[in-house]
Amino acid sequence: MEELREQLHSHSHSYYVLDRPTVPDAVYDALFKELEALEAKYPDFIPPDSPTRRVSGKALDVFAKVRHKVPMLSIRTETDIEASGAQNFDARVRKELGLSDDAPPVEYVAELKFDGLAINLRYEQGSLVQAATRGDGEIGEDVTQNIRTIGQIPLRLPADAPPVLEVRGEVYMSRKDFDRLNERQREKIAAGAKGEKTYINPRNTAAGAVRQLDPAITAQRPLSFFAYGWGEVTPVEQGGPDFQTHYAALLTLRSWGFPVSARTQLAQGATELIAYHQSVGTERDQLPFDIDGVVYKVNSLALQRQLGFVTREPRWAVAHKYPAQEQMTKVLGIDVQVGRTGKLTPVARLDPVFVGGTTVSNATLHNLFELRRKGVRVGDTVIVRRAGDVIPEVVGVVPGPRHAYVPNFRMPRHCPICGSAVTREKQEVNHRCSGGLFCAAQRKQAILHYAQRRAMDIEGLGEKLVDQLVEGQVVKTLPDLYRLGLTSLSALDRMAEKSAQNVLDGLAQSRQTTLPRFLFGLGIRHVGEATAKDLARHFGALDAIMGATPDQAASVAQLLEVNDVGPIVAEAIHTFFQQPHNREVVEQLRACGVHWEEGEPAARAPQPLAGLTVVLTGTLPTLGREEAKELLETAGAKVAGSVSKKTSYVVAGAEAGSKLDKARELGVPVLDEAGLRELLSR
Repeated sequence: MEELREQLHSHSHSYYVLDRPTVPDAVYDALFKELEALEAKYPDFIPPDSPTRRVSGKALDVFAKVRHKVPMLSIRTETDIEASGAQNFDARVRKELGLSDDAPPVEYVAELKFDGLAINLRYEQGSLVQAATRGDGEIGEDVTQNIRTIGQIPLRLPADAPPVLEVRGEVYMSRKDFDRLNERQREKIAAGAKGEKTYINPRNTAAGAVRQLDPAITAQRPLSFFAYGWGEVTPVEQGGPDFQTHYAALLTLRSWGFPVSARTQLAQGATELIAYHQSVGTERDQLPFDIDGVVYKVNSLALQRQLGFVTREPRWAVAHKYPAQEQMTKVLGIDVQVGRTGKLTPVARLDPVFVGGTTVSNATLHNLFELRRKGVRVGDTVIVRRAGDVIPEVVGVVPGPRHAYVPNFRMPRHCPICGSAVTREKQEVNHRCSGGLFCAAQRKQAILHYAQRRAMDIEGLGEKLVDQLVEGQVVKTLPDLYRLGLTSLSALDRMAEKSAQNVLDGLAQSRQTTLPRFLFGLGIRHVGEATAKDLARHFGALDAIMGATPDQAASVAQLLEVNDVGPIVAEAIHTFFQQPHNREVVEQLRACGVHWEEGEPAARAPQPLAGLTVVLTGTLPTLGREEAKELLETAGAKVAGSVSKKTSYVVAGAEAGSKLDKARELGVPVLDEAGLRELLSR
């Protein structure tokens, strides 16, 4: 489960934040579905930061952050690409609504699933005041100036529009505009222009244009927009629109000047959903823009409210995918790539083949066990699938005789980047470089992880700046960050003296931190925020956690005494701190002035709530979610992300959702903030 979560977090970051997908959608969907199944079976092992409990993605540092008034939630993906996918969704809806077999069909809205960048447009008193990306669903990026350059998006609404209106939709680039843009780029390159390039696909180009720091550059990109929903709207009692159906709301948005796809239509029951899916599938290649499926939504807003949500997704909507595209080609060789988390991935070097709209010359084989299972060897003819935007995969080998003996591929014993030992944990399929902070392939990720808000919180140290620092050999390890000077930073691309000074100020402020933040920032495998807090609370001091003995059994035994630390996590911590280069990094960070308060081990302090499992939901009157969690954990309670029969209490505030319903269903005691404070005071 932890491995799946790590993969999903990494893939989500690449797709939503970096606009550089690392796996096809079909692979992500399969991993997500596998994790959902495991969490349903073992609900006690679901952390609050599981991908199933939150919307994927995160805001970039280069733009101001915007907290969405109404979260931009994702919808469930139906990975069954056949007609039965629509039937499954309709059956689930009818079951949730309690409809009998002879009841009339449910009315749906069928829409295209555009392949672009989700945007929230906020209008106040008829004027566009803010545009924000989806980000992590709760917090996005302010891209107002860039969005204003898109001609299809109205800057002013008619008089009958409500005082507050948030319109949600997709910014995209049509295939024709994308081709024209690339043609202009090729002309510039041919004329000798420096720094110019052609673009890979419309989706990434549109997302990159929206995230340009200079709106003038965005204005040169031919972007388009389709509206498909809404966020905050002035309530009916205050003069807002009285929408009864989703389709009527879309027609109203169209009347206010927003483009709504002509392919959006009503569908009665599963039969018409199937017909829509098949119809769009036949014309998919002829559409003027890219899509990666269709979306079904229950039309009645009253029924939507009745159906509600399950964790991160509405029960009343689903995305229905299409089959992946495949071709045959030959394996010329098998190479090994080292990822940002140290994972070693075998990659098939292919005889170039055109599949999924691009020429593919490399395809992932995932891991050694998957490679062996598929029986791939150099010289084989294989089927390559490209189900997403970037990384294709080898599906399998085309049966046929091999004309000569070809040895099985073997994973190297040492990292091809840094030479550190390659390891594989028990019952895990992936091989990893043990170099950690020392390995150049992992360096960028290590720095970004260290600098993130929940770790050392270094303002201004974002993706693009880290790329320059690492690629220019300015920063080779974490302590080098604290040796940066104003001159070296100011010399970097897009770094004026003021921006450079802001980064230095952020670094200076980060020197004073807490032990849990520092531990989490080191990026030790399996050590998340909660485990870092448990380690700091149990040992009290970093030296005690690092341990003076190289004796693995003794060190692991001590670590196993920590709350929620099992054998795999204990071995990962021991291995990390027994690497000489990792210990050196820690000592150098201390020498650079990074410090925190240490104290006595918390094992000596009473933990009256030990053994209790508490779930937090909704907004409490005075306590923030993190503050309440900290109080509970300090008292020994475990704070879980979902409600089960083993939950001791649910603490519910305003706008509590499905967790409160689940607690009532299971008979779990429910507390308000006053009840929580009384529990803590016992």
